[in-house]
Amino acid sequence: MLSGRRLDLLEPSPLDVEIEDIAHGLARVARWNGQTRGAHAFSVAQHCVLVEQLMGRFYPDTDPRWRLAALLHDASEYVIGDMISPFKAALGLDYKAFEARLMEAVHVRFGLPAHLPDKVETRIKRADKASAFFEATVLAGFDDSEAAKFFSRPRGLDATTISSLQKLTPQPAEQAGAAFMKKFAQLRI
Repeated sequence: MLSGRRLDLLEPSPLDVEIEDIAHGLARVARWNGQTRGAHAFSVAQHCVLVEQLMGRFYPDTDPRWRLAALLHDASEYVIGDMISPFKAALGLDYKAFEARLMEAVHVRFGLPAHLPDKVETRIKRADKASAFFEATVLAGFDDSEAAKFFSRPRGLDATTISSLQKLTPQPAEQAGAAFMKKFAQLRI
């Protein structure tokens, strides 16, 4: 890693996980395999910030540590990249176990339980699907009905939030990484 840490991919240690490495890596991993509108790829770092924001909109009383979990929900992708869910399923359980071990190390490193409570996982998944819906329709060329079929149409968002989501713009990697780090710092207080 750029921090100088050596991460054992088969047995990742929380001691070898650095937030700067996560932010740097996620800011350079493209969502939608880079097939989005704009001068830059829409990064996993931007997606993670968006998921955390949506979780806050859906569940305003959420404890900051669970919002941190939402921000970090795709943190493993700083090492393994962003793969679409059907491809992950095709790779089988060994891939999922590998990803789970890496996420456990990330969670423990930042003071979260290795395994999140089911209620928290469900809330993060709701925000993740809402993010995917807006990314699909605004950036990836899906029409509304097609995106709704794959991700469900998000409910429970006010008009102002929806309007701002309809203006998603891919950011340069440095800007996306800085936004991720800023959100991380806010949630760690």
